[in-house]
Amino acid sequence: MYVLAVALSVLIGVALGLLGGGGSILTTPILLYAMHLPAKEAIATSLVVVGTTSAAAVISHARAGNVEWKTGLLFGGAGMAGAFGGGLIAGYIPDQVLLLLFAAMMLATSVAMFRGRKEGGPTQAQAVWKIVLDGLVVGVVTGLVGAGGGFLVVPALTLLGGLPMRKAVGTSLLVITLKSFAGYAGHAAHVHIDFELAATVSAAAVVGSVFGGLLAQRIPPETLRKGFAGFVLVMAIFVISQQV
Repeated sequence: MYVLAVALSVLIGVALGLLGGGGSILTTPILLYAMHLPAKEAIATSLVVVGTTSAAAVISHARAGNVEWKTGLLFGGAGMAGAFGGGLIAGYIPDQVLLLLFAAMMLATSVAMFRGRKEGGPTQAQAVWKIVLDGLVVGVVTGLVGAGGGFLVVPALTLLGGLPMRKAVGTSLLVITLKSFAGYAGHAAHVHIDFELAATVSAAAVVGSVFGGLLAQRIPPETLRKGFAGFVLVMAIFVISQQV
């Protein structure tokens, strides 16, 4: 089982490097169903793994000029505050409720991504407050359910922040890094994790992220968006089926 989990962890990195998200959607189920960790421990470990992997994956995107640093730091700063608070609150919520909330957010995001960004994006002034507000809200969700937030951040950056898909993917990795570690800090108040396991899974995922980052430069943005939406939908259905 341990070997299988490590092998599957490579896919976490591929998803993060390719899509700018999806890592936590894979990490949490792997830790839950392959490693048999309790839900809250799986969520907290997922945040460490995804944060570490995202930090590695953002390098190739930054070199390609696909990271909007100002937007990412603005979104990420607001997200860190929300993620820390969400991590604290998660300790008082039943495991099944957290996992069903996790799946519900994936379903909503999948629909938004299939629909695409509306014509006529926000003005610069509108974008600033929307990015801060979205960062805070998405941060809370990140802290609550252990989702690094790529499947929420990418739509927020494209639908409301007005970024092209490829830059939204690269920028989301910066945001995910900041929010994931802040979210873990909130969980650390009530959950202890196996750091040896987290380090092993992270190392495997980092290897996958290198390949994902290279693939992202060769796939059309529209294909990325629709593939991202389909991927999130499938994983949402899987998580719901396991809980029901």
